[in-house]
Amino acid sequence: MDVSFEQLKSMVVFAKIVEQGSFSAAARQLGLSRGVVSYHLKKLEDHIGMPLLNRTTRSISLTDAGQRYFQRCKRISEEAAAANLQIENLREEPEGKLTISAPVNISMHTIVPALNTFKTLYPKIEIDLNLTDDIVNIIQEGVDLAIRGAPLADSGLYAKKLMTMKNILCGSPSYFNQHGIPRTPAELANHEWVVYKKTSKIQTLTKGSRSYNVKMQGSITTNSASARTAFVVGGHGVGRLPIYDALPLIKAGQLTPILEDYALSDITIYGVYPPRAADSKKMRLLLDYLQEHFAQYVL
Repeated sequence: MDVSFEQLKSMVVFAKIVEQGSFSAAARQLGLSRGVVSYHLKKLEDHIGMPLLNRTTRSISLTDAGQRYFQRCKRISEEAAAANLQIENLREEPEGKLTISAPVNISMHTIVPALNTFKTLYPKIEIDLNLTDDIVNIIQEGVDLAIRGAPLADSGLYAKKLMTMKNILCGSPSYFNQHGIPRTPAELANHEWVVYKKTSKIQTLTKGSRSYNVKMQGSITTNSASARTAFVVGGHGVGRLPIYDALPLIKAGQLTPILEDYALSDITIYGVYPPRAADSKKMRLLLDYLQEHFAQYVL
């Protein structure tokens, strides 16, 4: 069975529908209308004479034939992308677009300043930075690089360690004037906490060979790292803050560090990216630059 250029295009569209999980998402990724995406799928199914997808108003799933066909179509799509990367890597000056997803608070303190300099070094690279505290689906959203603060689950994605940051326990002077400064981990149980939803409620403090577990309890809980810091500065309780966030406020007298002779677990920041971006020259440049940039600082 001969394959036309039009069918090759439809095969790539089909692969994108499956990867993105919906017609609308595939249309956005390909820069097409939803109607054109539907047209390509129908034409492909008519050509091979059997359905590739089971479709309902809420979801899509592969038929048995679709599952087998998708693997071949995906390979064609990946080979085309790899060919583009090879040409990209031949250019002396890197260019093209990098879509980056990163948490809000850490980005404003560390990632954005780094990207500022990177963009000056490589002006032809376009930066599309999306700040969100949600963990996005890298494949479905077409993200080239996601900044994350947790080890990578077994997901088929790649990860590169960018930096390690220390955490510190803090409270405002007004809070400690009212409630006293805790001198031991055990005393923390009697204090209000500003609780950050994205970390464990059990904080482990270590000193030498001994560890102490403390449960965070408080009347303020938030999923925003920026809001957590603001509430701690506002005198609403003790907080576990990353050193980059706390240090300027400590120097300004707005926060007081406590239990500094005890260690908290560090935050390791990773750059997470899909296999399609692994051989990209501009991606390698960005990851290497971020590693070198953060190596200069004690965070």
